[in-house]
Amino acid sequence: MRAAYYEQSGPAGEVLWVGDMQRPEPGEGEVCVRLHVSGVNPSDVKKRMGRMPAPAEYARIVPHSDGAGVIEAVGDGVPERRIGERVWLWNAQWHRPFGTAAEYCALPSEQAVALPERLGFAEGACLGIPAQTAWTTVMEGAPGPGKVVLVHGGAGAVGEMAVAIAADAGARVVATISSDAKAAIAKAAGANMVVDRYREDVAEAVMEATGGAGADHIVDVDFGANWQVNAAAIAVNGSMAAYSAPSAPVFEVDYYAF
Repeated sequence: MRAAYYEQSGPAGEVLWVGDMQRPEPGEGEVCVRLHVSGVNPSDVKKRMGRMPAPAEYARIVPHSDGAGVIEAVGDGVPERRIGERVWLWNAQWHRPFGTAAEYCALPSEQAVALPERLGFAEGACLGIPAQTAWTTVMEGAPGPGKVVLVHGGAGAVGEMAVAIAADAGARVVATISSDAKAAIAKAAGANMVVDRYREDVAEAVMEATGGAGADHIVDVDFGANWQVNAAAIAVNGSMAAYSAPSAPVFEVDYYAF
């Protein structure tokens, strides 16, 4: 099979190679999937760059956690009826050497989830890290009618899905954006209100829109950069779920501000 792989950390153009590798055979409890689409996430890039806390676990790594395709073989303990099933994959390369940047991937059966017929493989490849992150960060706040959810980065891969999930739950959604194009994406996903973080005071806009009550729940893409905004925009007894802090991974928080 053809696969992309790296054997040392560094920039993609210097360390990524594409070549032939042996097709993986599914072990006990595993399936082998013929990949149609591979999904790349920030964690995949950081790992390849050597920026993750742990060193590379294997001598050769086929990257990417997410993907979608069709099961072509099953290992012992997996029903043969799964052969031919359209699936989406999650955490394919988590503590394993070979992810989805290849024609085939073998992984535990439970990590190959049935893909609804109405979804294409491209959509399926977005249901791993982005959708599961969005679901977790939104549902931690128990959104529903009467609740206000503030989503930072409402047009990003996770943010757009977070907006859609919160809106589907019946919450009123405020999304931060940074351009007119991104505003359109957030609105199409279900945002009731968008705030341009470059041209508006986010906390002030949220407080004005909620009559001074603030956001009941906040979903944050960059906690290190946004904690002061969050402290000013969150409601009494509100909740917050942050899934990254790329601009300031190490920072001080004003305890009393919260």
